[in-house]
Amino acid sequence: MRIILGVGAGIAAYKSCELLRLFTESGHHTRVVPTPDSLRFVGEATWAALSGEPVTCGVWDDMHDVPHVRLGQTADLVFVAPATADLMARAVAGMSGDLLTAVLLTARCPVVFAPAMHTEMWQHPATQANASALRDRGAVVLEPAAGRLTGADTGPGRLPEPAELFGVALRVLARGAGGLAPDLIGRRVVVSAGGTREELDPVRFLGNWSSGRQGYALARAAAARGAKVTLVAANVALDDPAGAEVVRVTSATQMRDAVISAAADSDAVIMAAAVADYRPEARGDSKIKKSGTAPMELRLVQNPDILRELAAHRARPGQVIVGFGAETAEMVSNGRAKLTAKGCDLLVVNQVGGGLAFGTSDNEAVVLASDGTQTWIPRGPKETLADVVWDLVAGRLD
Repeated sequence: MRIILGVGAGIAAYKSCELLRLFTESGHHTRVVPTPDSLRFVGEATWAALSGEPVTCGVWDDMHDVPHVRLGQTADLVFVAPATADLMARAVAGMSGDLLTAVLLTARCPVVFAPAMHTEMWQHPATQANASALRDRGAVVLEPAAGRLTGADTGPGRLPEPAELFGVALRVLARGAGGLAPDLIGRRVVVSAGGTREELDPVRFLGNWSSGRQGYALARAAAARGAKVTLVAANVALDDPAGAEVVRVTSATQMRDAVISAAADSDAVIMAAAVADYRPEARGDSKIKKSGTAPMELRLVQNPDILRELAAHRARPGQVIVGFGAETAEMVSNGRAKLTAKGCDLLVVNQVGGGLAFGTSDNEAVVLASDGTQTWIPRGPKETLADVVWDLVAGRLD
């Protein structure tokens, strides 16, 4: 595949060196097109050495090849990282004063922008309007990560890690090779992931074996398909997916509050988290001590049913609600009963226990729909299952 790696003038340009290496080592023919000012951060010699390709910034360089037209025409993917506020504004305006903005005008392949800038710049109405305009035109604009910026500043605006950006690029390339455009552009989606924990005392909790891998795969797939993703993560030790806003929670009640809040303006909600059905009636303020040999009595109360609440009180007409059901036997019959009880549109039922599903890199499931249809997903990577689920959701969003 032929990739154009566009580099804007931001300090995060140093991360794009690693992204370039990931592209080239995986066999992709990659040409770096930096903006002139970006060379203040990473020089032309570095890009040329890492890519094995010539590096130019101006539309007048190598005019016999007409690069400002040919590069965009022949690319399979244009990936801009970092995409600065200035570069996004010039792209929206259709300016072509340098080679990168000219390439953006001529590209007929998928285009991905990975913004990176200070929090105030990202949250400014002008930048938000430009991100929306780029999405409206069919580009994938990832949400920046939250974290340490330059100096002591922290907040949303950080460029996601290169490995996560590489994963997005591979997903976009795969869909493009199959003739599939990003079909969730302009959509807001919520995904929950991980397993909730209900505290008994300051050192103990009731929990489950969920690792969050399936929920994270769903978030990554949605971001690569152009959606604005909110990921509500409970007790997950995984790298943040590129393009997703991550909200961290611990307990079922915290997850309920975060999901309901995020769902208020969303088009779809996928509850992939393993949410505890019960919590202790009372939490000890100090560590519970043994009391001889007598058994300890533990009283439990029921947690809120987040999936049923979402389905019963949809935030907007046409909102698609998807649940996950973990079963150890009778997957279809138990799943159908749960689908009816919850009132959701789709229920992804997978078998658990004996080394299945929890903590693994693969999964298999049957997706039951409220219209009576069912879709079997054979064992394979959790990313594959995620794409099938989003295919089913996208069809219902229309």
